[in-house]
Amino acid sequence: MIGLTQVYWLAGVMFAGFAMLSLCDGRRRRRGGNALFWGLLATSFLFGAELSDLGNGVLVLALVLVAGSGTMGRAESGSAAPAEREARAKARGDTLFIPTLVIPAVTITGALTLGIPVGRLHLVAAGQVTVVALALGIAVALLVALWLLKPPALAPLEEGRRLADTIGWATVLPQMLAALGAVFALSGVGSAVGRIATAWLPLGHHFAAVAAYCTGMALLTTVMGNAFAAFPVMTAAIGVPVIIHRFGGDPAIVGAIGMLSGFCGTLATPMAANFNIVPAALLELPGNAVIRVQIPTAIPLLACNVVLMYVLLFRL
Repeated sequence: MIGLTQVYWLAGVMFAGFAMLSLCDGRRRRRGGNALFWGLLATSFLFGAELSDLGNGVLVLALVLVAGSGTMGRAESGSAAPAEREARAKARGDTLFIPTLVIPAVTITGALTLGIPVGRLHLVAAGQVTVVALALGIAVALLVALWLLKPPALAPLEEGRRLADTIGWATVLPQMLAALGAVFALSGVGSAVGRIATAWLPLGHHFAAVAAYCTGMALLTTVMGNAFAAFPVMTAAIGVPVIIHRFGGDPAIVGAIGMLSGFCGTLATPMAANFNIVPAALLELPGNAVIRVQIPTAIPLLACNVVLMYVLLFRL
């Protein structure tokens, strides 16, 4: 049965390839730091399930030490010079978008079909169909790109390494922050937030509970930097006990719109460095330019989410 383990293996092989290419790149002075960072990340994906909690904790601390040591270097070039890439892009035209469009097409198709059992056999583990379908979509898109563009054999890995080196340590932020959310949930932060919210907010009314949940998702996301980290805390505090259990709300609607509310917080925080700080730095934009432009979208979108969840849950 295919599940997240196989997806992690696929990601681990990719990061191991980045590490090897960095180590063998004689043109770069700081190749050792990059090779060590991607190698540690590859170890986490490939063997994390076999390691103890202590072993995984040591891996995380090692990643932090390497990232903060200043030994990682920025990417200089990929598999081709910028002028050559630009010429190839002009020659290919809109066909360059075909591999990109393959990913959502295969993902949606897989999400709708991979969960269907063949006889008594389940091809994909329950609850993991979407992630497996996304990984399959990426693999198929890679094959289509290789067939369509006919690049050198190592070009996909080289270009992937170039992008990863450009982003640097911020690549692992979503994974780290999601893990932080799980730690907060297990340590009882959600229950504590729930007790505070119950004591100070009028959660006995449907709209007040929805507004508190959606707003809390956005605010906690601005603090933690990731909606995946805020989700288990706010859902344990208000989403499950109040909106779902007390008022009978649909968990699918609560989860979907709750996450979208959290993303409103992502638009407004520098803590979401991989979204708001790294792109601005790569494009040489001033300070919080990206955040300042996004806040006027985040606030009305959050208000729309509150109304939408309320209407879908209690007025339809």
